[in-house]
Amino acid sequence: MKLSKLNIKKINLNDVDANYSVQDMLLKMGELYQFESGIYGYGNIWNKMQRNIESIIIDELDKADCIQVTFPILQPKKIWEQSNRWDIYTKDVDIMFTMNNNLGEYGLAPTGEECATLFGANRLPSYKNLPTTYYQIGEKFRKEIRTRGYLFRPRTFTMMDAYSFDKNEEDMHKSFKKMHDVYMNIFKRIGINIIPVISDGGTMGGRVSEEYQALTSLGEDVILYDEKNNVGLNKEVLDFEDKEVFIKAFGVSDINDLKEYHSLELGNNFELGTKYSDSMKLYYVDEFGENKPYYMGCYGIGVGRIIACILENNIIKKDDKIKGFSIPYNVAPYKAQIIYTENNKDVALNLYNSLQDSGIPVIIDDRENLTIGNRITDAYALGTPKLVIIGNHFDGVNYELEDIKTNEKISLSLDELLNTIKK
Repeated sequence: MKLSKLNIKKINLNDVDANYSVQDMLLKMGELYQFESGIYGYGNIWNKMQRNIESIIIDELDKADCIQVTFPILQPKKIWEQSNRWDIYTKDVDIMFTMNNNLGEYGLAPTGEECATLFGANRLPSYKNLPTTYYQIGEKFRKEIRTRGYLFRPRTFTMMDAYSFDKNEEDMHKSFKKMHDVYMNIFKRIGINIIPVISDGGTMGGRVSEEYQALTSLGEDVILYDEKNNVGLNKEVLDFEDKEVFIKAFGVSDINDLKEYHSLELGNNFELGTKYSDSMKLYYVDEFGENKPYYMGCYGIGVGRIIACILENNIIKKDDKIKGFSIPYNVAPYKAQIIYTENNKDVALNLYNSLQDSGIPVIIDDRENLTIGNRITDAYALGTPKLVIIGNHFDGVNYELEDIKTNEKISLSLDELLNTIKK
């Protein structure tokens, strides 16, 4: 990408939000746009980073034999009445955006259990079709009264939600455990240290629920964490009447051994049992020809929240002042950024073309009348992990490759540079 085409706005790094610095930087540069509280437009950097993360999620789900689908965002009231959740989501917790016109009453999807149950029952009429898990990645809408932390808690957001269908409770437990392993693989590949946490099933309806929390001082949750075994529990579980059952089920023997941390929920899985198949009267035919309810699980990952968490956890400071941020290499939308002096423009363009021809997404700062210092400052503001500097000391053979986060610099030939960035 040629940086002149991005049209980023100049920002003052001394004037960004102290708590959510990177997201505020993107807003001030124009890479995020807030239409109103909790409703955003997303620029090039965010979109390409999201694509990389979604690619990892899809790859791991596909390897686990999950099936990708798409459910409608606009959902008719009648299907939510089938599950008896319309009044819950529009009156009790009042979280669904609704509309009423001459065609009827509709809601914008805050979640997808109703659509998933109807879709699954249509495709899975027999015990021979089970187990099956469907997943989708798309936008969700929730009437958050108090939005928080920019993309940490907005009103519209991108989410992966999956739904498993099984014959019985035992098989449902197996699907739940399988998805746990899938989630741990996903977060490991993305590069986030995740803690599986016992939690409350809430309005989803499941009593067995597992959150996937990332430790961060910006998180709104409080968890009790067993560092040795990498498990924890949300403090809200301590209010359960049967809390001992849940605590033991997740391998926590003594809560006094746990330490308290702030964290951010990036995923949540639920065992739903037969709540939706019973309430919506949707069944499969078992081996004896009898109608039986599906045992279901639902599984969610907040894609937008993952991106926000990664950005805020990779801020770069110098002398307690914000310098920029560095996106982890494996999910970075662009792997390197090329800056150059005017007398090396042709060399820089040749390098840019060589990297692109090698399949390496790269930025070249082709803007005119800027010093090397100005270009370096903006490279830190875009989060590109590697920087190639072609300055006045360039010898015509060796390129200087700098790691933006560590400031480590190495000198490489063209072939060495290509191989290093590929790896």
